[in-house]
Amino acid sequence: MSNEAKLAKAFVKRKISRLYESQNEAASRATLAKLRRGIGKAPGSMPELWDVTLAGLPEELTGRNDEPPTYGEWAVYTPLTLYALHQQGKDLKKQCMSEDGKFLGVAVGKLAKNEDDEKRVKRRFDAAATADSLEEFSHHLRGLVQLLKDKDIPLDYPALSEDLYWFQFPEARDSVRLRWGRDFYNIRETEENE
Repeated sequence: MSNEAKLAKAFVKRKISRLYESQNEAASRATLAKLRRGIGKAPGSMPELWDVTLAGLPEELTGRNDEPPTYGEWAVYTPLTLYALHQQGKDLKKQCMSEDGKFLGVAVGKLAKNEDDEKRVKRRFDAAATADSLEEFSHHLRGLVQLLKDKDIPLDYPALSEDLYWFQFPEARDSVRLRWGRDFYNIRETEENE
C-alpha cells in the first residue's frame, strides 16, 4: 500500500509539472478550467477529465470494470481538482500554487497571523481533519484552499495526494491528522520565534 501512496504522489507531481512546463499556456488554462468543474464530483464521472486524471495512471491505482473509484483514483483526482481552484487567476509560470514542502498543516498554519485568525482557521481545519470520509474532507478542504488562494499561500499537492491516499484508511487516518496538527503548530511556533 505504501507503494500506491507514492505512485499517487508521483502521478500528481507529473501532471502539475506538465501544466507548469507546457509551452501552450492556453491549453494549460483550459485544462485547469476543466479540472475546476470536477471539484466535488467522483473520479471518472466527467469524461472530459479522463485524459488528465486517468491517462497514465499506474495500474496499481486503477480500478477494474465496474468497481467504484479506488483509493488511488480518489487520491489523485481530489488534489488535481483543488490545485486547479488554487491556481485560478494566477500566472502558472510566475506563481505556481503547488510548492514542495508546503504541507497541508504548514500552509494552513500560515493563514493564522494572530490569535483571532488562529481560532478561525483552526476551526475550519478541525472540520476538515475530523471528517470521516474523503468526500466530507474534500468539501471542507475546498474552503481552506480558497483561503490559501486568497493569501497566495502555496500547498504541496503531490504530498497532499499521498496524505489523502492514507486518509481513506481508518487505521491510518489518525497518523495523517497528527502530522497535520504537528505541522500547523510547528509553523506557528517557528513564525512567533522569528
